[in-house]
Amino acid sequence: MNNSIYTINKGINNSIEFRGLRAQYIWYFAGLVIVLLILFAVLYICGAGTAICLCTCGGGAIIGSKKIFGLSKKYGEHGLMKALAKKRLPRVLKSYGRRSFQQLAGKDIRS
Repeated sequence: MNNSIYTINKGINNSIEFRGLRAQYIWYFAGLVIVLLILFAVLYICGAGTAICLCTCGGGAIIGSKKIFGLSKKYGEHGLMKALAKKRLPRVLKSYGRRSFQQLAGKDIRS
């Protein structure tokens, strides 16, 4: 009987990675490909030359893929969502009176 060596799957509970793209960036890249495919079809149907279609979609592909790979490298798997959530938080909370704090404490101002 042949002795085969089976490798153990070490990627359990890890996120999907494809050529350096992790997690949601794979979906962004797939969306970019679909948008560029539709753009090429629309330009070609409208009568633009093949060279114009290829230059437009090729340039969009290069710029878009560099941007997506840059975001993946900079923020990682969950960093982009954290950065977007951080932008939505207020930097400072201002209160010009004590009324709201006294109501939270259960005390009425008039007493």
